[in-house]
Amino acid sequence: MTTLTGQQVADAGLTGWANLLGSLQTRIITSDFTTGLALLNAIGAAAVEMDHHPDLDLHYGHLGVRLTSHDAGGITGRDIRLARRITTLAAATGLELGSAHLTQVEMGLDTPASAAILPFWAAVLAVDPPPAPEAHELPDPYGDFPTVWFQTSGSEEPRQRWHPDLWVDPAAVQPRIDAALAAGGTLVSEDEAPAFWVLADPEGNRVCLCTWQDRD
Repeated sequence: MTTLTGQQVADAGLTGWANLLGSLQTRIITSDFTTGLALLNAIGAAAVEMDHHPDLDLHYGHLGVRLTSHDAGGITGRDIRLARRITTLAAATGLELGSAHLTQVEMGLDTPASAAILPFWAAVLAVDPPPAPEAHELPDPYGDFPTVWFQTSGSEEPRQRWHPDLWVDPAAVQPRIDAALAAGGTLVSEDEAPAFWVLADPEGNRVCLCTWQDRD
């Protein structure tokens, strides 16, 4: 099964879902653990019936859902169908899906020598099996820590080495930029928008707001 483009996912018109780094994600506010557990069980039964299984993250007041087709390496029609089924199950219990506050974090390390330092970070993060020598990122197969990736940079000092990439729904970008500017930040660059925007805090530490747009 082939993966869908970002535009194809957007054209599916899923309400309350965000396309973040090749997966459909939503957060369902459940108010209490019992409600969340009941919805989790209903989603689990539907997933078994459809033979396509989501990642579910149950907390006291909300249930996080992540859908991706691992065998295809991204979002496929199976994920769209299961997302619609989950939306229906949530609505049946009076619950709504939301994506405005969803954020998936990656950590970028700016370096002129990624091949020399990548083994160190693989070791301290206990990445197993170790990455290939030509690798440029360290994903965690269990999702416990953000993917760490290495961006080629110059060696001039001073320079910022670490920067977070925050993947968000396109509709959430402008509200976050507005809030960041109101909090004393600056918009460093929008040259690559809508793929990403670069912002900086009052001390000059940078962060990128990233979306699926202009990446297919």
